Amino acid sequence: MFGKILIANRGEIALRVARTCREMGIKTVAVYSTADRDSAVVRAADQAIHIGPAAAKHSYLNAPAVIEAALQAGAEAIHPGYGFLSEDADFAEICRRNGLVFIGPPPEVLHRMADKASARTMMQEAGLPVLPGGRISRPTAQDVRALADEVGYPLIIKASAGGGGRGMAVVRHPGELLAAYRSTRATAMAIFGDGGLYIERYIKGARHIEVQVLCDDHGNTVALGDRDCSVQRRHQKLLEEAPAGGLPDGMAQEMADSAVRGARATGFRGAGTFEFLVDADRRFTFMEINCRIQVEHPVTEAITGLDIVREQLRVAAGLPLDLDALSMPRRGVALEARLNAEDPDRGFAPTAGLLTEFVPAGGPFTRVDSHAYPGYRVAPDYDSLLAKVVVWAPDREQAIARLDRALAEFRVDGPGVRTTGNFLRQVLRDPRFQAARHTTALVAEILAERTDTAT
Repeated sequence: MFGKILIANRGEIALRVARTCREMGIKTVAVYSTADRDSAVVRAADQAIHIGPAAAKHSYLNAPAVIEAALQAGAEAIHPGYGFLSEDADFAEICRRNGLVFIGPPPEVLHRMADKASARTMMQEAGLPVLPGGRISRPTAQDVRALADEVGYPLIIKASAGGGGRGMAVVRHPGELLAAYRSTRATAMAIFGDGGLYIERYIKGARHIEVQVLCDDHGNTVALGDRDCSVQRRHQKLLEEAPAGGLPDGMAQEMADSAVRGARATGFRGAGTFEFLVDADRRFTFMEINCRIQVEHPVTEAITGLDIVREQLRVAAGLPLDLDALSMPRRGVALEARLNAEDPDRGFAPTAGLLTEFVPAGGPFTRVDSHAYPGYRVAPDYDSLLAKVVVWAPDREQAIARLDRALAEFRVDGPGVRTTGNFLRQVLRDPRFQAARHTTALVAEILAERTDTAT
């Protein structure tokens, strides 16, 4: 096992990785930007190194600075968390060339999976159902129109190198295509440095279901069950649960088997997630692979009793998965709410400012993953996530009640700071969610109903 690793991330995931490392006796090195000088992980890690100014492109996305920090500190491996460099094949290759272990899939796998069209083709060959779609490396308006006509409407345009719900636009009819193409391509270039686009048939009123997998270098590939991630705004998740409620008999096992086949076909290693869409006819299709740990991994940990970061570290160190632990039966239902510094009344616009009050929820089977504290300044430079509130209960009804209680008692205050807490409580009380009949359209439907009521 490693003696020291560098955590190439910030916020709650950096602190979460540091905690597992401490339990395993692994020393940690935190990297931080000027804006994160007083962050919780800086205080929790054994060592902390400043790598640049607040802007992510000059700090957390600055691969040379991260590598230099790792070498300077004598780290043997780098855990990238999620976002930033976590799925960057070039960064994984640079780690390898500098004698550092990248805690994630090999660079070759990341290269193949970074391209949505390549991933789709590989999954299709592995027998997974896929939607009509295709990639354009250097898109022109004429190319986009031709592919859109082939795919059919409605469709979704995605940044081919994208992820995390960024760089996407739904196009319902041809008149919307040109504007969507231009805005998505501009976003793709600005965020990912790659203007390639992927066009795919859009499924309205679908459920977003994903399967967590773990793979090692000893031939072991395991699916840890499914999660429902359908509660979203702007294609970004707000609330997740495991296992997904209300699926047709046998579908969960079919998706798990598909994810295992897909992972084996790619030569995957470490923790990853296969994302699927379930349409109104209760059929599922492959959407994409996330080659990293997910924000919502704690709900899977809650129903399995596993520490997924621990398994990541074991696999990266060349050890086999703990198959005895992985074979334990899943128990109960877990829910996770993302408490974001956002204003739902203003289109979930990010808010920033000094937290004068921050009192996390507690109580039975309630977990809060957060890097915030009273006196913490929410900066506008990064993701708006303040905390993940995770609960477990024997059944879905009790889990919903427990999460509602936890969100009600969570106290966050500060000048100019708003959170998603009350809106998420409204989601939990919505009859569609309570009956597990919700889709990715639920948030938009709730907002529209609020507008109708107000007028």
